Order: sequence, then C-alpha cells, then structure tokens
Amino acid sequence: MSEATQLEPKEPKTATLQAPEAAVPERPSQPTAQDLLKDDLGDVKIRRAKGSKNISKGIVTILSTYNNTKVAFSDPSGNVISWSSAGKCNFKGSRKSTAYAAQVVTQEAARAAMAHGLKEVDIRVKGPGLGRDAAMRAVQSIGLTVNSITDTTPVPHNGCRPPKRRRV
Repeated sequence: MSEATQLEPKEPKTATLQAPEAAVPERPSQPTAQDLLKDDLGDVKIRRAKGSKNISKGIVTILSTYNNTKVAFSDPSGNVISWSSAGKCNFKGSRKSTAYAAQVVTQEAARAAMAHGLKEVDIRVKGPGLGRDAAMRAVQSIGLTVNSITDTTPVPHNGCRPPKRRRV
C-alpha cells in the first residue's frame, strides 16, 4: 500500500476557540480551606429581616420568676421588636427555671432583634429567679453594647401578707 492509501484518523470538523491560559483559571475539584472558611463565616452573620425596622438602640426587659424566664426586646418608646420565653424554646416543667434556659431564651430573642438593626441596649431586670444573671451575660456575649442595667423588681412597703412557708 502506498502512503496515499493509508488513512490517518481525521480530527472532528468542529471549530474550537481556545482562550489564553491566564484568562481561564482551572477550578479545583475540591474546595480549598479559604472557600470553606468563607462559607462558615457567611452563616454566622445575622441577616437583616425582610420588614426591618432599622432600630439601633433599644430596651431589654428580663422577667425572671422562680418558674420561668421571659425576655422582650423593644425600641426606646416601648414597642416590642422581639420576645421569647422558656416555654417558647421548648423547655418544659422544672427546666424552664434554669440558667441555661434563660441563656437560650435571651439568645433567640436577641438574634431576632439584631436582625432589625439593634446594636445598643439598656437592660431592665425584674424578679428573683435563677435566670437573671445568665440572661444579662447572654445579652453581652451575643455582641450587643450594654449602656445600663436597672433592677425594677417591685419591693413591697409592708403591703400584702406573703404566703405561708412551705414545710417539706
């Protein structure tokens, strides 16, 4: 056979455009550590609520009784932005009165309030319960600036007679 009769494999007749190598970087098959960190940091940020109220200063009212802890975030005029309680956070019975329940309650309400732009708060604490200190610490640890802390627990001036003591 002659050279002319041997057939070489033909290349397909499709036109391909090749860009310079510098213009199109190759994507790695697995994400890098920086990509993973970007994803993690994106989840931590608190996103603005859809109907955001744009409130930068507010009041936190913490009601801590022997049986429950309730937290309300409001604007300076008293309109409630967000609230939470131990029962709303699925604590039942004696678990509602714990310091951990107060911390979870405060963090949930604070995240919802921060979504409306809240940055500075005045804290008002009422009641003798276990959740007082835990709730105040949770407000500070979540990143809100605390301007003042006020105890508004009502103190009787020898008014009503207290209930009889329990004998266990």
